[in-house]
Amino acid sequence: MRRFLDLVAASLIALAPAAPAHAQALEKPKITIGVGGKSLFYYLPLTIALQKGYFKSEGLDVEVQDFPGGARALQALLGGSVDVVSGAFEHTITQQAKGQSIEALVLQGKYAGIVLGMSKAKAASYKSPADLKGMKIGVTAPGSSTNMFVNVLLAKAKLPPDSVAIIGVGATAGAVAIMKRGEIDAISNLDPVISQLESDGAIVPVVDTRTAKGMQDVYGSAYAAGCIYVPVDFSKKYPNTAQAIVNAMVHALRFIQQSTPDQIVAAVPTDYYTDRAQYKAALEKNIETYKHDGSIGIDAAQAVYRDLKSFDPQIQTVPVDVAKSFNMTFQQKAAQNYR
Repeated sequence: MRRFLDLVAASLIALAPAAPAHAQALEKPKITIGVGGKSLFYYLPLTIALQKGYFKSEGLDVEVQDFPGGARALQALLGGSVDVVSGAFEHTITQQAKGQSIEALVLQGKYAGIVLGMSKAKAASYKSPADLKGMKIGVTAPGSSTNMFVNVLLAKAKLPPDSVAIIGVGATAGAVAIMKRGEIDAISNLDPVISQLESDGAIVPVVDTRTAKGMQDVYGSAYAAGCIYVPVDFSKKYPNTAQAIVNAMVHALRFIQQSTPDQIVAAVPTDYYTDRAQYKAALEKNIETYKHDGSIGIDAAQAVYRDLKSFDPQIQTVPVDVAKSFNMTFQQKAAQNYR
């Protein structure tokens, strides 16, 4: 009988999930996360982790600083005013080429989710990226992922980035207003900004990476888009804190995957949208991007590097070790806890 009880106890221990990160002391329990347009679907896992209390359950006290675009969030990280960024994977590679050691810890979205939209009149005559030459294109912020998306399209037409005029319009109602006033010829942005413009009849998407087909047309392979990235020294100095952050993000991904669109919308702050039905419809267009476990593979990272190299002179001339642009050690542990 005693042996039987010992075996049962051993089995229960083996089946028990690993202890949460805060079971070990967090080296830095209060952190600041920078993000470029927190209401964008690009950052939905971050929003869910905040709203559902997943960071708190990991022992973290998180402050979010919202910026007009991802490039501004990156600048804040480099300047030391934020500890972590919820942003585009591309920045881990561009910064390595500039001598800055930054690594992605967990993926938020496997699709770029970026849409290039134009007025009906301009969209009717759009045939290829070559038609973008000379246009004024609105992006969330110069140097952001929406800007790099435009550069990738231009490179496909063998056009340099300065073939167009890039205008920073942000990622909120201001971007919608600027497009409607006709101050720009096209807009490179994400939902819910794009869905609002579509609903109002202000734009027609001419390039759309919210879907697998759109991603295949633009990138042709696996890709890494939104992620959580940090300076390499952060992961080394605060490993328990890094694990807690990734745990919360993977937990958020699982919530999205296991919930209905209505349940997801209910978890989002109401000031993220003006029309709930429209927001839900936009969510349904983006839902495939969250169907993954948070990992970034070398193939996806290489694809991002390839596209950056197609237009960025610094990437073309400075050696980059793509394997150093991401660190999945924490994601692998988190994926064991949240299935």
